[in-house]
Amino acid sequence: MRLRDVLPGDVDAYVRMRCDPVMMADLGGPLPREGMADKVRRDAQQAAKDTAWFKMIVPDAARPEVVAGTVTLWSHDAGDGPISEIGWMVLPEFQGQGLAKRSVRALLDEAREQDRWGLVHAFPATGNAASNGICRSVGFRFLSRTEVAFAGRTLMTNHWVMDPADDLR
Repeated sequence: MRLRDVLPGDVDAYVRMRCDPVMMADLGGPLPREGMADKVRRDAQQAAKDTAWFKMIVPDAARPEVVAGTVTLWSHDAGDGPISEIGWMVLPEFQGQGLAKRSVRALLDEAREQDRWGLVHAFPATGNAASNGICRSVGFRFLSRTEVAFAGRTLMTNHWVMDPADDLR
């Protein structure tokens, strides 16, 4: 497995993840296909500028055209100041293979090595057992249940936090 920056040509993968009712069940339902090309373009620009880490998960380096999902680390204003947040999505045919956990761990290892991002927060849906399990297994600490806004929707999530310099397992 390797991670690579999101590229403008990754629109189909974004559509498969973000416009699919099953993939988006914990995130309030599918997003419209319109706008995905623009979203990918913006993400690719941020990745190229290194202002955010938008990564595609490539399960087999010998087949770089095949992507399994995304893992992202970015900073944003959470209302009472900026925070760093990590999120991930893995396509159904690649789920259950440990790719999400390895990808999250790889990005957090990179954050630790670069001494970048500070505390990292994660907000998986309360009902997403797999993502909450990843948080627990890599060393995040559970803070609370909280509501977050995503794509104009309010979601009930678990709020996890970690310091990659100290908490990685």
